[in-house]
Amino acid sequence: MLPILQIGPLALPVPPFSLLLALWLGLSLAEKFAPRRGIPADALYNLTFTGLVAGLIGARLGYIFQYPNAFIDSPLSLVSLNPGLLDPFAGFAAGLIGMLVYGQRARLAFWNTLDALTPLLAVMAVGFAVAHIASGEAFGTETSLPWGIDLWGATRHPTQFYELIAAVLTLSLLGVWSKKTDTRAGILFLAFVALTASWRLFLEAFRGDSVVILGGLRSAQIVAWLLLAAALAGLDRMKRKGSQHG
Repeated sequence: MLPILQIGPLALPVPPFSLLLALWLGLSLAEKFAPRRGIPADALYNLTFTGLVAGLIGARLGYIFQYPNAFIDSPLSLVSLNPGLLDPFAGFAAGLIGMLVYGQRARLAFWNTLDALTPLLAVMAVGFAVAHIASGEAFGTETSLPWGIDLWGATRHPTQFYELIAAVLTLSLLGVWSKKTDTRAGILFLAFVALTASWRLFLEAFRGDSVVILGGLRSAQIVAWLLLAAALAGLDRMKRKGSQHG
């Protein structure tokens, strides 16, 4: 793991740098794709800024809700830049709500806007995986498998690398689908949600830091199930509408 990259006298915190780089790359990719969905570049940037601020606040509040003692013992952690102190699911939900509010006020087409943002979301998923690799967060359970990694005093599943592989594959698949000009609005975004929820549902079983509730159920898996069900229902509905119009 590489939480700090020392370049001469400069100490570069790798996790937040990874997220900033992913944000820049994702925005650049989304900016090129947005015109295909009729979304202006300036509206895309304003929408992203709104979602980013709302997402960061929501992610921190979500983590505080799950681990209040971490902030009671160290109040300054409330403003820490450590991505390990963020709840990605809460951040995604809060950011999405913030974007919905802005999009409604700016009168942006709902599904077209979500499609335009999908490249950014997919690249950010890769960025979070890289940040987890650098920080050692999102670590796996102990294992005797030959590809286990030594982390936090034990040999563990390399869940951070599992996450990176899954995120890169998702980004690659979306890149192929985005080239199809006849895809109905909303399909790309719902496909991203379905793919991400699917691999999160699977990989969460190997995590050693999951929040367990309701007699052994993992909270992240419950959220992933709900997102997967919603995305599949949305895809099925769009498919039925497409068949009727066809």
